Amino acid sequence: MPSFLNVLLQNLISGPATDPFPFGETFTPKRIRGRILVDPERCLGCGMCRHVCAAGAIHLQKDSKGWTITIWQDSCCLCRSCVTYCPMSAMSIDPDWHSAHAEEDKFKRIEQHTISYEPCARCGTPMRVMALDKAKQLYADDADVDPEEIRHLCRSCRQMRDAENSTVCVLRSDINTALQEGRD
Repeated sequence: MPSFLNVLLQNLISGPATDPFPFGETFTPKRIRGRILVDPERCLGCGMCRHVCAAGAIHLQKDSKGWTITIWQDSCCLCRSCVTYCPMSAMSIDPDWHSAHAEEDKFKRIEQHTISYEPCARCGTPMRVMALDKAKQLYADDADVDPEEIRHLCRSCRQMRDAENSTVCVLRSDINTALQEGRD
């Protein structure tokens, strides 16, 4: 019997190899890409996602109260650059890949969040509060820094606080060295 008949017979015995979709659930590989999501609690509004977006699907619009981040799902090419380069890990990809929709709904397939500024605890400058876990990660090696406190400071005030702490340590060591040399 020719080899193609063996294959045909095996296929008839084993049954169809297709999934029951759309009438039932189907297998989705873990690496499949569905749609981009943003966590507004983690987003600092740095604009890195917009900068690296190859398709131009991410827009940031700033005003005096905060900013609005808009992701046009129909424009997104699912390259994952925004997820890779987001310094705050605010971007992710949802495995929901069911994206078929009517033509008139294409402008409704957006994700939009308005993120408000809060005043800096030191100078009052409008800013976005850093996520607590990110503050803990950034200042893990510095026992003198309270992550809960530091995350409520703007970038300039964080730099000033770090400089003040570093200067004090340097001055103390210089003074101690000078005192030791004076005693000798």
